[in-house]
Amino acid sequence: MTVAETPHVVIIGGGIAGLAAAFYLKDEPVRVTVLEGSPRLGGKLSASDVAGVPMDEGAEALLARRREGIDLITATGLAGDLVPAGTTSSAIFTRGAMRPLPRRQFMGVPADLDELAATGVVSADGIARARHEERLAPEAADTSVTGYIGARLGEEIVDRLVDPLLGGVYAGRSDELSFQATLAPLAAATKNHASLTGAVAALLPPAPAPSADNSKKRSAPAPVFVTLTTGLGALPEAVAKASNADIRTSAMVRALERTQAGWRLTVGSAADPEYLLADAVIVAAPAAPAARLLSRTVPAASAPLSQIPYASMAIITLAYRAEDFPGTQRSGYLVPAVDGRAVKAATFSTVKWPHLATHAPVHVVRCSVGRIGETALLQRDDADLAALAAAELADATGITARSVAQRVTRWGGALPQYNVGHLDRVAAIREAVSEQPGLAVAGAAYDGVGIPACVATARAAARQVLAHLSRFDGRD
Repeated sequence: MTVAETPHVVIIGGGIAGLAAAFYLKDEPVRVTVLEGSPRLGGKLSASDVAGVPMDEGAEALLARRREGIDLITATGLAGDLVPAGTTSSAIFTRGAMRPLPRRQFMGVPADLDELAATGVVSADGIARARHEERLAPEAADTSVTGYIGARLGEEIVDRLVDPLLGGVYAGRSDELSFQATLAPLAAATKNHASLTGAVAALLPPAPAPSADNSKKRSAPAPVFVTLTTGLGALPEAVAKASNADIRTSAMVRALERTQAGWRLTVGSAADPEYLLADAVIVAAPAAPAARLLSRTVPAASAPLSQIPYASMAIITLAYRAEDFPGTQRSGYLVPAVDGRAVKAATFSTVKWPHLATHAPVHVVRCSVGRIGETALLQRDDADLAALAAAELADATGITARSVAQRVTRWGGALPQYNVGHLDRVAAIREAVSEQPGLAVAGAAYDGVGIPACVATARAAARQVLAHLSRFDGRD
């Protein structure tokens, strides 16, 4: 790089992490290019109409207590479109009945066993086992969610409560997912509490005390989830526009090589390749393509990246006439894998997000299917999947009407699995990448699959490459 040149940063991947990284570089003295291999931006974020209602095809909620996502939305001018969930009250459909999800719990791990017993989610034997919580020494090494929680509270707690909640986030299985990586706040809290239920209680706000004066109004709690009125699928375009970066779609990066001056990227087909030079590169692609790109230059990062598996899933969106849908105040329900059903979660979208109900006289439900390893289920055609989801929804809710519209969205290899040892793998990846001048990684493979976590990795990656570029002294 010469004194007259502006440093060039290339970002590989046009999902929310890559676009956010470009946004965080917009006010810096650098030139930014984003290369997305598919024909569209946004990764797992997209939206389209179902029966006249703008419905997300991927993620549909943003965790409000993590500010990274909301701050990005605000910075891109979409703060006025943010709306909170109308309700977050959910249920567990298990053993043939709809049962309320306990409120005093953290990702299914209960703080109040009396409350849990009243829900009927767990059997009397399961409650009795949990009341005799095993006091085990802290784990010296990472272990599975089942291994840690099941050994202390019993496996029924895991099967009926924890696994369905984690399955909704990761589409994974609790006997493989890392306790430390997927339940990090709880893992940290267990170091300071003798019991697991006590650690959960420490993470939750105090239970409201009964008031003698019912006329006193309690302040409204802070929202747990928020979304955009146009759907979170509108976020990638807004971030891309605000980034002022040169953004290219259908630009597959085939190779990444270290050069004496920086980095060289091979883009496009083998028959007609294009070469780009960069002073810094942010790899914001999923683990498998990231591993391939780094296999020759950074094998110490490529190897652990290749060990991160991904789960596929599908979302079946069903619209019913408003008068045909049973009345409910719940946002949806979860289904434990041990119940053997295809639908692992259903969201009553027009109940959870009341603004959606203003678009058309319909109720819309999103049914999620697919856990890791359920290949045969996801090989069914769209009509078969939609019919299966509708039948299981009818069994759970009692709805007898036919849907007036449906949409099947498939997400192949969508969700990284934070299996046992994940934190060590991520540490190894980051250490190896940090040794390469002008290289950083970002995305859902590392610190969390939600939008705020992805945005946080993007900000960190932008800072990392800027720190490298700031060391240039302006001479060759």
